Amino acid sequence: MAGRKMKTHSGASKRFKKTGSNRVMFKPAGRRHLLTSKSRNRKRRLSGYREVAPGQQQMMSRLLPN
Repeated sequence: MAGRKMKTHSGASKRFKKTGSNRVMFKPAGRRHLLTSKSRNRKRRLSGYREVAPGQQQMMSRLLPN
């Protein structure tokens, strides 16, 4: 009997993405609103993507199998 297909966690798929080398990336929080009170440097640091911590990689691979 064939194994069951693993489903992608829909909440995780909206928040994380996998790169070509299977690293999991995310966008840091704090870049949505109240931007006038945040400095330029802080907003620039919050831009772009970051890599998930090494201790979280195994859990992320279960949530994002494909």
